[in-house]
Amino acid sequence: MSAPLTRRRLLAIAASAALVPATAKAETWRGVALGARATITLRGSTAWRAQAFAAVQADIARAEALFSLYRPDSWISRLNAAGRADLPGEVAALLRQISTLHRATEGQFDPTIQPLWTAMAEGGDGQAARQAIGWGKLSITPSEIRLQPRQALSLNGIAQGWATDRVAATLRDRGAEHVLVQVGEMRALEGPFRIGLPEGGMATLTDSALATSAPGVLRLGDGTHILSPDGRRPRWATLTVEADHASLADGLSTAGIFLNPDQLRRARAQLPGIRRIWAATDTGDIAQI
Repeated sequence: MSAPLTRRRLLAIAASAALVPATAKAETWRGVALGARATITLRGSTAWRAQAFAAVQADIARAEALFSLYRPDSWISRLNAAGRADLPGEVAALLRQISTLHRATEGQFDPTIQPLWTAMAEGGDGQAARQAIGWGKLSITPSEIRLQPRQALSLNGIAQGWATDRVAATLRDRGAEHVLVQVGEMRALEGPFRIGLPEGGMATLTDSALATSAPGVLRLGDGTHILSPDGRRPRWATLTVEADHASLADGLSTAGIFLNPDQLRRARAQLPGIRRIWAATDTGDIAQI
């Protein structure tokens, strides 16, 4: 699982309002999203752009308020500090998706990896931190989540995908067409969009999402920033997943780094919405699964 990322992420949205000519004026908003610089370029009427900018900024603010580990007042920071929290509806839905990913990836997608990430980053006791790991140890009801002692969560392995899906849905609801959204992950509304893959070659996105994990991008001690709950080393140098939704692509690309080809095939069979998987080894061998 990913814990707090230090590499910068770019939010880039290029969209047009439905029925608005391509010659319509474009306007760009710049700000910060999930700890990274963000740029949003929209083409449409002045009134439409203003409404769309406001709605997307509200989505970004909501993602930060829920999932930022750098904000002490965020939902996840308060959960980790108190050991319990009420469940907002959108978080409850995301936790159900996480449980599905946890089962499909044979436990490799596990947000309770956060104490281990912290221990490794700060030179703490990794062995003690590992004892707190376990998605099945959580108590989750429709209205509340409770952690066990020493547990903490990071949803960074799926939150960028969640935010990408939310922004894309907001723009679609406001009449945007031919949209490519990136909040760490990519989501295409309509298309096609041609995207270069780190494994080599191109992917064509049409009403689908793309997410890539690359463990070697950031080192953590003698390991990588993506950690396995049972201590295994990454199986792939990069793993890219195309799926119907960015949250699904994000989650499987994160956990799939630790899965062999047969395990990836089993995971894909259990996760409706996965379209394609590309994986590359450290030696440059490429597999499409």
